[in-house]
Amino acid sequence: MSVPLIQQLRVGGYIIKQRLLGNKRYPLVLMLEPLFRCNLACPGCGKIDYPDAVLNRRLSLEDCLAAVDECGAPIVSIPGGEPLLHKEIKAIVEGIVARKKFIYLCTNALLLKKRLKDFTPSPYLTFSVHLDGLEEEHDKAVDQEGTFRRATEAIREAVALGFRVTVNATLFDNAKAERTAAFMDFARDLKVEGVTISPGYAYERAEDQDHFLNRRQTKQLFRDIFKLGKGRKWVFNQSTLYLDFLAGNQEYHCTPWGNPTRNIFGWQRPCYLVSEGYASSYAELMSETDWDSYGTGNYEKCANCMVHSGYEPTAVNDTVAHPLKALMVLLKGIRTEGPMAPEISLENQRPAEYTFEKLAVDMERQLDETELDETEQRQAELDEAEKRETKASNAA
Repeated sequence: MSVPLIQQLRVGGYIIKQRLLGNKRYPLVLMLEPLFRCNLACPGCGKIDYPDAVLNRRLSLEDCLAAVDECGAPIVSIPGGEPLLHKEIKAIVEGIVARKKFIYLCTNALLLKKRLKDFTPSPYLTFSVHLDGLEEEHDKAVDQEGTFRRATEAIREAVALGFRVTVNATLFDNAKAERTAAFMDFARDLKVEGVTISPGYAYERAEDQDHFLNRRQTKQLFRDIFKLGKGRKWVFNQSTLYLDFLAGNQEYHCTPWGNPTRNIFGWQRPCYLVSEGYASSYAELMSETDWDSYGTGNYEKCANCMVHSGYEPTAVNDTVAHPLKALMVLLKGIRTEGPMAPEISLENQRPAEYTFEKLAVDMERQLDETELDETEQRQAELDEAEKRETKASNAA
């Protein structure tokens, strides 16, 4: 595990404080999603299937910093969309760093080289670059040739300038253990701080619904990968117990409130992956969400989920509660043979409710009632220019 010691200590101290205060539900990572617009259109993404009226919206600097203060999580992940398209992203990052929160700015890195001059290396700032495997797998996953080459060039430049950089990889059912192992070797040689790796989540509006892993496939794939990784000095940006969970050795329930999401619509219920309504405040999200109705075994949409945004908080809490167990897994290595932990029964899960269409219509109607202001219109024009520039660069 490559998480810096200062971050481990800060997060560990935060968890102990929450436990001493008697708080049973508390956030570890704020998923701050300031826009849905992206300069890619990945088939497995469920975040960009909105009309332009929605894609042109942004959280303001004030909105973003208010969410950070309201939530209080020690870590802030900034996904998207593509955050580097946001005209205020520099000020957003600076405001969060000033609060001494650890930031993971998630990016496809197509604009990273161009924007590096806007940022200052800091122990609080990490660029989390999305790479779904080696060049062939990644460019196919994002449906655009040349993206792997541009992303890895940006990673090398960022590392050389002293920035913290990690790689974020999502695996689908076409992933092969041998190719993933080769990718992990490549990431190690890139000198990034670590790799965050996770199975994909079956977003209900994702264009490609045919290549998501079920839980049994996920566990076997990760066992095969970890077996190949013995002695190869791979470094992960994740807790050891979460990786052990991926290999089928831990029976965990999801902690959906561990990574609350704030986006242009409000505080998303119940989590980053499942969108079934919005709260107007963090306090409302926590107090009025029926948390027991979500998670594997409770809800059909959650049946196959093993994604880090839901299960990493569970593993981190388990690490703090049982440090010797985590230490033993770290010392012995992740078990890749033998029986797996019992699976959660799906017998009593409630059926999925497909609410996207209604939510999208309601939100679009709400946006139609207010015209885009000049700032948003100007941002929309900048987005279109960036998209044209990206296509031209890749074509060249």
